Amino acid sequence: MASPSLLSLFFIFSFLLGMAHAHYLSPNFYARSCPRALPTIRTAVNKAVAKEKRMGASLLRLHFHDCFVLGCDASILLDDTATFTGEKTAGPNNNSVRGYEVIDTIKSQVESLCPGVVSCADIVAVAARDSVVALGGPTWTVRLGRRDSTTASFSAAGTDLPGPNLNLSQLISAFSKKGLTTKEMVVLSGTHTIGKARCTSFRNHIYNDTDIDPAFAASKQKICPRSGGDDNLSPLDGTTTVFDNVYFRGLKEKKGLLHSDQELYNGGSTDSIVETYSINTATFFTDVANAMVRMGNISPLTGTNGQIRTNCRKVN
Repeated sequence: MASPSLLSLFFIFSFLLGMAHAHYLSPNFYARSCPRALPTIRTAVNKAVAKEKRMGASLLRLHFHDCFVLGCDASILLDDTATFTGEKTAGPNNNSVRGYEVIDTIKSQVESLCPGVVSCADIVAVAARDSVVALGGPTWTVRLGRRDSTTASFSAAGTDLPGPNLNLSQLISAFSKKGLTTKEMVVLSGTHTIGKARCTSFRNHIYNDTDIDPAFAASKQKICPRSGGDDNLSPLDGTTTVFDNVYFRGLKEKKGLLHSDQELYNGGSTDSIVETYSINTATFFTDVANAMVRMGNISPLTGTNGQIRTNCRKVN
């Protein structure tokens, strides 16, 4: 078994290798090869979010769940086959991750414009940014040029995605393994300002934890019974269709929906970060935009690695 020091070196090497590949990404990657790609993605995202506000959060989460498993390579989009098990049915994704059909629609539109040019991985990254903007959040410059993986990892999806029951040290560790700082972990958790969570993700917190406002817990227990109702949904904060800093204000009031949410403000090292974001929306917006760029740079496939899938659900 590898020693802790060797494992640390491995994580550092993997992160540096991924960041090296990130240098090949460019905001202008499609400026000549497919100049209408970004406007096409934005229009499709705006249409999808206008139809269902929750879809904005779903597309953002899709990007997160893609990047944390093998890097930002669209591996999460691959369907299972008779000889291949992808990431869609892994515990953190199964009956939870959404938005695949929106990506399919965008890919079809972009393929009609520029066949074989724009990767599914880049579409996911741009759609996440456009979703945040559509719900009133900040924008950022998405670096482009990612290529699509030809494989996926069911097992890594089960181990690398931070779960809703992690404590603070486990959250810090999970993000650190991806080259992200504690501050970036907190600010990226703040994207829970949009979207909803399933009862199965917050049941333990509302029934068994003590770091929760009693009235808040009681209100959520009406939605989420002790048994059954696993797929019942609750908003992650008080303004679930608006990208704002209300999530952080809720943590200060002990109204974090997930155990992992409230861990960010529970007498630990991240309390001061939460306090800053709870009173300064501009700082939150600046920091979350920068953190999204950093997350989007996790181990991309570039150059001749991977491929440009014609159909995001299967390899060419």
